[in-house]
Amino acid sequence: MSSLGNIIKKEMKELLTPATILPIVVMAVIFGSMGNAIGGIEEEFSEKPVIGVINEDTGNLSMIASSILTNYSDVVFNSTNINDKQVGLEQVKQHDGVALIVITQNFTTNILENNPGEFEIYWIMKGAGLMDSISSEIVEGMISTINRELSKELIEGNTSANATIVLSPTQRVETTYFKDKEMTGLSPGAITGLLSSQSMMIPIIMMMIILMAGGTVISSMALEKENKTLETLLTLPVKRTSIVTGKITASAAIGLLMAVIYMFGLGSYMQSFSMSGNINLADYGLALTSQDYILIGISLFITLIAGLALCMLLGTLAKNYKSAQTLTFPVTILAMIPMFITMFKDFDTLPLAIKGAVFAIPFSHPMMASRALIFNDYTLVIAGIIYVSIFAVISISIVVWVFKTDRLLTGSTRAKKLFSFKKRR
Repeated sequence: MSSLGNIIKKEMKELLTPATILPIVVMAVIFGSMGNAIGGIEEEFSEKPVIGVINEDTGNLSMIASSILTNYSDVVFNSTNINDKQVGLEQVKQHDGVALIVITQNFTTNILENNPGEFEIYWIMKGAGLMDSISSEIVEGMISTINRELSKELIEGNTSANATIVLSPTQRVETTYFKDKEMTGLSPGAITGLLSSQSMMIPIIMMMIILMAGGTVISSMALEKENKTLETLLTLPVKRTSIVTGKITASAAIGLLMAVIYMFGLGSYMQSFSMSGNINLADYGLALTSQDYILIGISLFITLIAGLALCMLLGTLAKNYKSAQTLTFPVTILAMIPMFITMFKDFDTLPLAIKGAVFAIPFSHPMMASRALIFNDYTLVIAGIIYVSIFAVISISIVVWVFKTDRLLTGSTRAKKLFSFKKRR
């Protein structure tokens, strides 16, 4: 019985190490943060959106629409003259608002004559993340409430309106202003959906490359230690810089091959969900150019080099193949954090502290590159390439230094001193 207890204690000591406990703690923190983010979404849904209203119509139905907008939102600009549109837009922007809604002339008359009443909605879009579109979703809900109340009014009034107008009494003409671009016919929700589908591929590819190529680098380092092949390699008359460069270059080549394979596979997968009637961003001047694709490729390649150098550095800490399996977790977390953040919030709308943290994570830059380049934000992309290049050079330099110190053979400095002391004795 005592021998069984000793075996259980031995196995628990081997399994309950900082390398196995830390990933669980970090995952708990991430899920807790995601829970807080979801709670923040609920709070934002409870807040009234800031809008401006121009009501050019004096009929009963337009008054119903105007009263709903006033009751369910914070109206910072109210007018009856369409000529005040530019002033209204400026007022809404100054108050960090979401839209200027115009109820056009003859709104009531058109509906009573079996023609849809028209809203002109001028959206002011702040970001392309899921949380950035909450205010616009609330306004969309108000428009749905207006349609429902107008339908009730038409039914109770026993008017001669036909069924189509009763079910859908209004129509919208939408214009969205986002990052100095004016897009007619698109709502913030449509733009967010289109940009999400465009920018989803690179974060997923980045994740898969880091998991596959990075895991391979760490595992190979551990196997070379375990099989003593690394010891043989370090005794050869080869520069340590050449060893590190060769390992990273080979891993980067494999990583790029994986990226191409995943890109084709994921592209086919995404196209299976697309329909021929979908809106094309190129029609609004939001397509990526060949120069943009080159910049995305450079960002992806340099980030891959930086990630592999970081993985190799972690691989030097692996005692054996078993311990190497948990060392990929820190790199995976560094890839997951910016992916989730950029999914929920646009980089421009993040608080300054979180902006700095996201920018500091090298894997975030290729994830943000495509969305930034669509809106000609070359400064962020080029600054990211420069930063990740510096990060990669520093990481590679540290790895080379570790290889030169022979710590891979002797272990820690303390173990090295102890070994020298015993040898002298």
